[in-house]
Amino acid sequence: MALITALGPITIDMYLPTFPAIAQDLQVPPHQIELTVSSYLMGLSLAQLFIGPITDRYGRKKPLLFGLSLYLLATISCALSTSFEMLLVARTLQAFGAASCIVIPRAVIRDHYNTQDAAHALSLLMLIMGLAPVLAPVAGSFLGPIVGWRGLFAIMLVVALLLIALCVLKLQESLPPENAVKLSAKTISSNYFGLLCHRNFMAFALSGGLGMAGLFAFIASSPTIFITQFGIAPENFGFFFGLNAAGLILGSQISVRMLRKHASIKVLKTALLLGLISSVTGLLLTLTHLINLPLFMICMFSLSACLGLINPNSTALALKEQGARLGVASALMGCMQFLFGTLASSLVSHWQTGTALPLFTCLCVCIGISFICGRHIGRA
Repeated sequence: MALITALGPITIDMYLPTFPAIAQDLQVPPHQIELTVSSYLMGLSLAQLFIGPITDRYGRKKPLLFGLSLYLLATISCALSTSFEMLLVARTLQAFGAASCIVIPRAVIRDHYNTQDAAHALSLLMLIMGLAPVLAPVAGSFLGPIVGWRGLFAIMLVVALLLIALCVLKLQESLPPENAVKLSAKTISSNYFGLLCHRNFMAFALSGGLGMAGLFAFIASSPTIFITQFGIAPENFGFFFGLNAAGLILGSQISVRMLRKHASIKVLKTALLLGLISSVTGLLLTLTHLINLPLFMICMFSLSACLGLINPNSTALALKEQGARLGVASALMGCMQFLFGTLASSLVSHWQTGTALPLFTCLCVCIGISFICGRHIGRA
């Protein structure tokens, strides 16, 4: 499940270093290629809303194999694209296939484990989720000049084939037949409406979704902050970016150990408090012009580590009471997460001051609301 979940970040990040080559090959301005990322993220957000009800009706394995097959066909189209428009459509279809790789693994884990054990398993899943965004751009930078941008999509194709083989050989259906939900417009709308009115689900889903939106804001603003504000050489950018991803990994592993002695809700509340302290500290340092590279790294590393605890525990708690609608619940969580992430990254991208002020302001808002939802609204 962790390997399948990692397909999404790999698909987003691996081809980023080859944007200039794609623009030159397809004869469009370089900034236009950025739209292929936006279209992918938007497709990833919306597609989850459709996949959730399908996996609650037909189980986990068949929809996952269908999604991977769609991803496979879309990736071939990406590699063979002869125009920007063709690449844009292919990337959107690729997102619709990859969306199943986000929704279904969470549902499978919750099928097998109770809340505490699910939080433990999701923390382990975060280890690979944290590594993927770091290793994918590095791999793209190394392999891009050798195989070209079309070759990178061919590598994604091979990864998808391996995952399909693993699913066929290893994955067993985890949805009991008696828990299958009727697939109708009335049932789907009723389930989604019920989730939107469910206090605990919304509290913990918002807690995790808004927390991860802060991470998207950091990803969007990190080149400007590291290269423009702190004068980091572009070739060293990956190192400083990777340190923050290491914080995410560290946090997820701390979560694993804390869950052996403490309830998931206690781990979440502690992480939310520490995350809010980190983001507020960063904002105060920025407003007083005391921020420098070491202090920025300390604040962001601390916040990333907190997110490594927040995400798996908020997910496990949100899915705790969802029973037969786990697929729909996982889909709505994923959709909210990516929509908030897209909004947060867009805001910091448009609010350019040449400093870390937009980032820390966005982080304080996101983590502040996440703190309120997780500590004061949600109940274990």
